[in-house]
Amino acid sequence: MTGVFFFVFIALSLGVTYVAARRTRSADQFYTAGGNVTGLQNGLALAGDYMSAASFLGIAGLVALSGFDGLIYSIGFLVGWPVVMFLIAEPLRNLGRYTFADVVAFRLRQRPVRVAAAIGSLSVVSFYLIAQMVGAGNLIRLLFGFEYELAVVIVGVVMLAYVLFGGMMATTWVQIIKAVLLLSGAFLLAMMALSRFSFSPLALFRAASDQYGAAVLAPGRLVSNPLDAMSLGLALMLGTAGLPHILMRFYTVKDAKTARLSVSYATAFIGFFYLLTFILGFGAMVLVGQPAIRAIDAGGNMAAPLLAKAVGGDAFLGFISAVAFATILAVVAGLTLAGAATLSHDLWVNVVRHGVSSDREELKVARAATVVLGVLAIVLGIIFKGQNVAYMVGLAFAIAASANFPALVMSMFWRKFTTRAAQMSMLVGTATSLILIYLSPTIQIDVLKNTTAWFPLRNPGLVSIPLSFVVGMAVALMWPEPEAEARFSEVEQRIHATGPGARS
Repeated sequence: MTGVFFFVFIALSLGVTYVAARRTRSADQFYTAGGNVTGLQNGLALAGDYMSAASFLGIAGLVALSGFDGLIYSIGFLVGWPVVMFLIAEPLRNLGRYTFADVVAFRLRQRPVRVAAAIGSLSVVSFYLIAQMVGAGNLIRLLFGFEYELAVVIVGVVMLAYVLFGGMMATTWVQIIKAVLLLSGAFLLAMMALSRFSFSPLALFRAASDQYGAAVLAPGRLVSNPLDAMSLGLALMLGTAGLPHILMRFYTVKDAKTARLSVSYATAFIGFFYLLTFILGFGAMVLVGQPAIRAIDAGGNMAAPLLAKAVGGDAFLGFISAVAFATILAVVAGLTLAGAATLSHDLWVNVVRHGVSSDREELKVARAATVVLGVLAIVLGIIFKGQNVAYMVGLAFAIAASANFPALVMSMFWRKFTTRAAQMSMLVGTATSLILIYLSPTIQIDVLKNTTAWFPLRNPGLVSIPLSFVVGMAVALMWPEPEAEARFSEVEQRIHATGPGARS
């Protein structure tokens, strides 16, 4: 019974992929589903893309093991959406075609900007993939008893089937199905956990305090350094607007108005979900117990599935595990698609082929890139075994906020921004965040098992994000580019929905 829900979802999603594959014949359909997704559908798909293994498994695990401090991830992941709604969604839809690099390079020289954007985007995708694959490996191991490494390979192979054959259309519908399942499954699990405490969250929190001490209801157990807290919060808030797989979703709708509407739907769904993760974390802490959670996975990623077993038995564990697996597969598919678009559209078509490439050739390269990224996801998932997935996604957000967000904002809203400035901003943001992550306790102590770390903060955002802005502004002022400045009026026109990209 435990595996029935799991196989039902696999069969359903592969059926969706088969139908979508019959309609995916061009690069436009592969990348953006032909731009025919509605606001509600895209809102659900955005929520599905965003409510990843980090959200469902990682945050619940952080709360279960650390208490109140897990809330910083719930709130941090949510507050990025107003930035997307009011600053990014409409301009992005009006200016771009497939990737966020289309926007940054709109009035600048294409090749240097796209190469720098590709480096940043692929770094973000790689770190995000780590989190999903670690969660997937632990989940399949819990459900079927497979070895962790085999479980990671299985997830990678199934995900490749979705993206290779169905493209964005299959990915969108898998995201929608997953979002509905996740919202309903998390709500049902939260209600079943609260039923043990007369449906009173306060009673649940009191039970946690009685069992583990009042410290679980106070900050400081997970993030004790105020600078670390600021760095993490900044990365989570601004990183959302730099995630390639999220930004890519705004090209699947017909116009800017629909893009904004889809963000409204997504924010509502995501806000509701993150409230539930807090209940799930404390429920697992009390009803499962921290020792039992750590025994299955040191990072705490299996807290929610273990809670499902505690309140609903093996059948409910099977359902929640299928939902979690759907969550992982859908997000990995979206990430892989974004990475494939970067490799094929940004690098192959616009750098290698100088913008001259047939639709068929671009689609072939996109599918080859998908295979490469799928193999990379499997390898990274095995290397980073044992890490908390929410924590790893926090690092991906820091890279996105440092590499992509500053250049994206300055290219859309600052007349004096130049090609060299965009290139340096993205490269410095990417390099600084990656170097500081390597020098941080995350890699030096947790992965390499050293006793000390060169960089004291676990998240580099507090240093790398301002540095990316400063470098971009300084380079633009030192080396002006009259051609880029002259084309800024065209950018302004399109941002205000007067250009053909708006289709309104």
